[in-house]
Amino acid sequence: MSNPRLILITNPGSSSRKYALYREDELLCSLHFEFEGKKVICTLKKSDGTKKKLDEKYDNLNETVSALNKILTEEGYLGGVSKIDAILARIVATGEYFTKDHLVDDECLKMLEVAKKRTPLHVPVVANEIEAFVKEFKGTPVITISDSAFHADRPDLMKYYAIDTELADKAEIKRYGAHGLSVGSIVNYMKREDILPEKLIVCHVGSGSSVTAVFQGKSLDTTMGYTPLEGLMMSTRCGNIDAAAALAVKRAMKITDDEDLEQYLNKKCGLLGVSGQSDDMREILKLRDEGDKRGTFAHAMFVYRLQSAIGQMAASLGGVDAVVFTATIGERSNPIRRETVQKLEYLGFAMDNEKNDSELINRHENIAAASSKPIWVIRTDEFEEMIRRAKVILDAE
Repeated sequence: MSNPRLILITNPGSSSRKYALYREDELLCSLHFEFEGKKVICTLKKSDGTKKKLDEKYDNLNETVSALNKILTEEGYLGGVSKIDAILARIVATGEYFTKDHLVDDECLKMLEVAKKRTPLHVPVVANEIEAFVKEFKGTPVITISDSAFHADRPDLMKYYAIDTELADKAEIKRYGAHGLSVGSIVNYMKREDILPEKLIVCHVGSGSSVTAVFQGKSLDTTMGYTPLEGLMMSTRCGNIDAAAALAVKRAMKITDDEDLEQYLNKKCGLLGVSGQSDDMREILKLRDEGDKRGTFAHAMFVYRLQSAIGQMAASLGGVDAVVFTATIGERSNPIRRETVQKLEYLGFAMDNEKNDSELINRHENIAAASSKPIWVIRTDEFEEMIRRAKVILDAE
């Protein structure tokens, strides 16, 4: 029997870098690099939950990849026969190429350059991180794990915009979707637990949010489109907006660059834009409870958009057997779950408020009333799903 693989997962953000080291499916540690004043510091979290700040500081986030080998060796995770066997990076990029997972090679690096130009807001950070890993960890397989792959086999009817289909094919302007790792994680978990119904709606509700219709374990439709901007109102993304309205925003704000407009719609709208104060649902709920007008409106709009999307997905499925809430808000915010379900009686859902308000101990809990179809709260595990998918490529090598 071969030795268990050591797998490093990278999760780069615009203002931080996060890494997780696994031995096969077992989490060994995670590292979080973020600014503290003008320097970047690293916090190491061990598998037992203990944390410690490391002494060394860095000038910028571009130094984190080169620091990893040293840190993991000094902390006893690497050294001797222990070496990283694979590095995984989640990728959200437009185009057919990135609807599949890829072992990073020259072709993949070229396609990442194309993706940077197509979606300059979503791709460059992770693409630069991948390039750094290829240079720093020579000989170690680096694998891009597609966040759209779960949605790739949907019918064309759900993937095309109502534009010239020849143009759509040539320029690859289609609804690729995202959060596929999260939804895939939920579906595979439900299969293992033997609770997966034929017609399922998965609500991934976090800082980024989407709703997906799942039929017989496969994606049928989803709210995100060409990029993760489409669909629901989110923490800082506006979600669905008339293209003419977006251009009107550009003129009203005297924005001259298309990238700046995309930045505004992705980073300055949603809960933050409507409330004018916060992108955090906990703060929005507090503002509502205090009677703040804009905070109350932001909350109401968020819930309404989520209810509408669930209705849309139920129509796509021709009915629904169960609904799942997952991701940060979906897993932790009992008020949002309760208020969303209040208008879903027409679909056969009713909440057991006591179950909804109780601490959720297990990975999955059914919080529905006795007379209701199942309403599941399930903890998603995107890293578990990434490792599962990577094994397919690694085992084929």
